[in-house]
Amino acid sequence: MPSLDIQNPEMPDLQFVLFVSALCTADLKTINVSQELRQTIFDRCWAFLHTEAPPTNPKERVLDLRGGTELTLDACASTIRSLLLEANIATLMWDHPVSDTRMNSTPEALPLIDRLGQLYPDRPTVVDPPGHPPRDSNPTS
Repeated sequence: MPSLDIQNPEMPDLQFVLFVSALCTADLKTINVSQELRQTIFDRCWAFLHTEAPPTNPKERVLDLRGGTELTLDACASTIRSLLLEANIATLMWDHPVSDTRMNSTPEALPLIDRLGQLYPDRPTVVDPPGHPPRDSNPTS
């Protein structure tokens, strides 16, 4: 099961904030954070960037930090950490099955994909866990 140490995530703060906010808005069935806390984390980070209320439509609940500052980023990271630690969550843990490919490659990209496949013929096991069909089983994906 994937996990993320809240105090030492081994990633830059921008990636940490975007990653945790994505986990908070994802429709995950298995995560060690309650739905209420996930909503609070997103809503508080949203408030650092916007004056209007956070969207209620799940597809619109995305943080766009491009308009923020370093101070905004620091506030979001600090808020996420403090809310999780107040809930006695030092490590986020979640489970999510590997998703099927949703986009097909364009015909123009296929020659490049073929050349990359020749350059790196061994498939990494990290991308396609055992028991999941390889992504190249559909030549247009």
